[in-house]
Amino acid sequence: MNFMDGSLFVENMDKLVITCAPFGPEWAPSDFPEDIPVKLADQVQKVVDCYNAGATVCHVHGREEDGSGSKSLARTNEMMAAIREACPEMVLQVGGSISFAPEAEGAAAKWLSDDTRHGLSMIEPRPDQVTIAINSNQMNVVEQMCAADVAGTTLEVGTPGYYAYREMTIPAGPAWVEEHIKRLSARGIQTHFQLANICQLETVERMMRRGVCNVPLILTWVAIGGGFDAPNIYNLANFVRGCPDGSVLTVETSMLNTLPLNMMGMAMGLHVRCGIEDNIWSQKRDRKMSTVEQIEQLVRISREMGREVANGQEAREIYRIGTFYKDADETLAMNGFAPNRKPGQKGATHHG
Repeated sequence: MNFMDGSLFVENMDKLVITCAPFGPEWAPSDFPEDIPVKLADQVQKVVDCYNAGATVCHVHGREEDGSGSKSLARTNEMMAAIREACPEMVLQVGGSISFAPEAEGAAAKWLSDDTRHGLSMIEPRPDQVTIAINSNQMNVVEQMCAADVAGTTLEVGTPGYYAYREMTIPAGPAWVEEHIKRLSARGIQTHFQLANICQLETVERMMRRGVCNVPLILTWVAIGGGFDAPNIYNLANFVRGCPDGSVLTVETSMLNTLPLNMMGMAMGLHVRCGIEDNIWSQKRDRKMSTVEQIEQLVRISREMGREVANGQEAREIYRIGTFYKDADETLAMNGFAPNRKPGQKGATHHG
């Protein structure tokens, strides 16, 4: 992305898109019972509350009635239908892992099988987006958390939950990724890229150059450590520099890094994500902070900066929901990448 004179003026920025992640599949309901909905009606109401607070994209993970993270596509279908009816303006983004929560005490936290995750392309009613990881990767979500972050929870240091999440990995090899994008696109579902580092962004670019990924580059930089980038200004600047001007970038991290990173993103004209999947604490760690409170905080800060918050229709336009491209040339041009080298073309500079 290019930051020219005036790039930090709010009149030259898109309105802010806030993604909420209100379901927190890594937590047990006992970890934050005031804000972890279990019954379907309560989960749906949570989405409505998040929208009313200012979030226009919802990252969806379901729970079963016993409080466990749902790995059921049938449950996801049920959730989608109920949320669509109650909150039709919300952009619905289904988490591509479905749920990585362990199924039993001491069980491994893991992403579901390739075939099960392919089933996300057949959810009905269709979500607006399904998130996708690129390149198989370690996902040790507790690595950059400190003991105070997880004290008194089911992820407390030394518990089975802590060790389960420490060993988690993401299966996302090239054959599966290409097939998944193909299936999502065929159903009119947008691929939302959740990327851990610049290497994964470069893989996405190569796919686009090969013509196997003809979609808008709508992505989140997930800076959680443990196999992903750490949330610091050097990693952020490196990632932003690699993103072409036609991409749409949201920032995400975990625990007390969440608010500072989101403030950097807001100031730069990027977009933000918050919620109990990412963080459960106030900045002083003197109390737990609900997803709705986190959204309201970001709305206040953004408006103090003079940057207005997108409504549902504006978020759909910024995210280019429903947009797909016919081939590699159009994909590269619309996302702001340099064109592919033409046969016989020499030199390093390419122009469209």
